[in-house]
Amino acid sequence: MKTDFLYIHIPFCIKKCLYCDFFSVPYNEKSALEYTDAVCKELSLRKDLAHTLKTTYIGGGTPSLLPTGCFEKIFKNLTDTFMLSPYAEITVEANPKTIDNSKIDRLLSLGVNRLSVGTQSFNNAELRTLGRIHTADDAIRTIEGIRQAGVTNYSIDLIYGIPGQTIDSWKNSLSQAVSLSPAHISAYELTPEKDTPLYGLIQSKKIKMPDENLVIKMYNHLIDFLSHHGYEHYEISNFALPGYKCIHNLNYWDQGTFIGAGAGAHSYSNMIRSKNTEDINRYKENLDIGILPEGKSTNIGSEEFIEEFIFLGLRKTEGLPISAAENLGLNIIDICEDFVDEGYLEIENGYIRFTRTGIVLSNTIIVKLFDRLKNGVK
Repeated sequence: MKTDFLYIHIPFCIKKCLYCDFFSVPYNEKSALEYTDAVCKELSLRKDLAHTLKTTYIGGGTPSLLPTGCFEKIFKNLTDTFMLSPYAEITVEANPKTIDNSKIDRLLSLGVNRLSVGTQSFNNAELRTLGRIHTADDAIRTIEGIRQAGVTNYSIDLIYGIPGQTIDSWKNSLSQAVSLSPAHISAYELTPEKDTPLYGLIQSKKIKMPDENLVIKMYNHLIDFLSHHGYEHYEISNFALPGYKCIHNLNYWDQGTFIGAGAGAHSYSNMIRSKNTEDINRYKENLDIGILPEGKSTNIGSEEFIEEFIFLGLRKTEGLPISAAENLGLNIIDICEDFVDEGYLEIENGYIRFTRTGIVLSNTIIVKLFDRLKNGVK
């Protein structure tokens, strides 16, 4: 099965953030140049897996670390290898400390039309707690440079629930973000993942996570504040001005197929999820001899597919389509009946979705829905 969606993973970072569990490695220019050549070889090997690309998303890591010459190679390979829709959404993630006006201009000239800026906070103390390498001023300067370059489609990432964060500092970060007029804002609750320095600091009681009630208050303010400023809350953590939803991520939430290129990248097609090796040396060696560097592949069974259908469908604020659930053999209305009665879910226009009350407790409710499925409630 061919796809229209491509993800490219750039794993390099100057410094790994304390909360990050994504695959990344320390940056050096020689490795970046060699890695870029390997990515181009992989894209060429995968050329028959795509129709006309509707999106290309370059994430990481810190893609904006790459020298402009690397981007030039990647985009030349893209245009030589694949058909790109004239309306394709082409995104590059950027850290404010690793991109300047010259690089912004070069990316735009290569066809990039969407930038996602890893801001996380406009409070310097919070940025230090997260282990970020940039300051609030760096973020403001970068975003203003993006605006001056004529980019209209740019996204700001924010994090709430940071140790030491207050409701006032969160409100200030949101106000600063909106003042910069991004088309899109992603706001994520900080979740301490095992095997990260943040998790260790919490376990050793060197830092303390905010109270759950404060985190809920932050999330509720996020929804109200961004709605007041014209942003549509279209996914649990994502908000967009009209016409600026992230097409690439919507494909993930719709369980669409996609190609993943780069070390550690995932691909999905025909109910098979595959993952490239995270060993960069092996990644390059495999591609040098014309072999795809896949580390493992997994067949998605019907039970896992259904769980993903529920989890991803309910992440979208429009909800999941009842007819699609019934086509999978799910009596989704019966499964969700109690949560509808209790006001956590609602049914409207053929969709079942979280209410405002339910969305705050979404993780807990989804776990309970999975338990019902395992107990044979269909």
